Amino acid sequence: MMTALLGLSQAAVTAMTIIFSLIIVVQVGVIGWLIIRHREHVAMTELGKPAKKKRYRSMKAKRITVLTIIHIVLTVLAIVWVLPFVYVVLHSFRANDPLSPFPAKIIPTEWTLDAWARLFNGKPEAYSDAKFAWVNFPRWWINTLVIACFSCVISTLFTLMTSYAFSRMRFKLRQPYMKLILILGMFPGFLGMIAVYNILVALNLNEGILKDVALVMVYSGSAGMGYYVSKGFFDTIPKALDESAKLDGASQAQIFTKITLPLSKPIIVYTALTAFMGPWMDFIFVKMICRGDTDYGTVALGLQTMLEREQFMTHWRLFCAGATMVAVPITVLFMFLQKYYVEGVTGGSVKG
Repeated sequence: MMTALLGLSQAAVTAMTIIFSLIIVVQVGVIGWLIIRHREHVAMTELGKPAKKKRYRSMKAKRITVLTIIHIVLTVLAIVWVLPFVYVVLHSFRANDPLSPFPAKIIPTEWTLDAWARLFNGKPEAYSDAKFAWVNFPRWWINTLVIACFSCVISTLFTLMTSYAFSRMRFKLRQPYMKLILILGMFPGFLGMIAVYNILVALNLNEGILKDVALVMVYSGSAGMGYYVSKGFFDTIPKALDESAKLDGASQAQIFTKITLPLSKPIIVYTALTAFMGPWMDFIFVKMICRGDTDYGTVALGLQTMLEREQFMTHWRLFCAGATMVAVPITVLFMFLQKYYVEGVTGGSVKG
């Protein structure tokens, strides 16, 4: 069964089984050694060792044992979490098998770059079947990038300005506004998508390239409602800086742009990253606004169209390659901005 699932030879499966067995034996051996060592320390303590040293060694042995068990559990969970992604990446390089679009083997037996070549060509003549003529992944990817970038900039500005207003300014309806936004934020955004679509139709934003404009408006229109984390971060900046700037004649806009923002790099990165991820991975509003028009839709709409009933038999490998490419920008952003992302989250959670 293991041989059929992984697509490996019997010798390779045997070697993998031996390696995993050795890992388990080593882990069990470490735990057993810690238990024996703990018992020896207890015995030595009973012969005259100080009680304080006994408790310290007991706590150290327990801590090491708990950490070992936690690492074993986390290793298993990591394998389970990574396995679907590995499956998709590997099968984007799998040779085409018309009789089995979803093979049971995790590791393909034949490899090819045909799916990637077709995915990035973006021309109908690149496909042997006329059904592939509508697959234009480069255009989908560019549409998604443009929509995500514009939404990211607008959403970040809205969020930071709203957060700064609630954090630094005091006005009559400040608390009622904050409570109202909190209550509205408890309802999922897609509950009002029918009303949103009717408004867009009334504004004639449901035709051609205007669909992308409508998507940017939808993604960035309610960005100010996510002010909670950034407001908490602004609350940690000393107000004495604002007071000193006011004594020098600075306005609120100058304080915001020249003092607060330069000190808020972590929260700016966090806000921009979350604002970029929303349009990049959203499917519900794209499907509602574009109505299956992949020429102006995002990657999410195009990939979902590949898996429709009449398409998935021939588009599965293209879907795997496209899904892999979707993960690349987000992965790269997290790798380079992880430091600021964590600082923005932890800094914004101090005060609220």
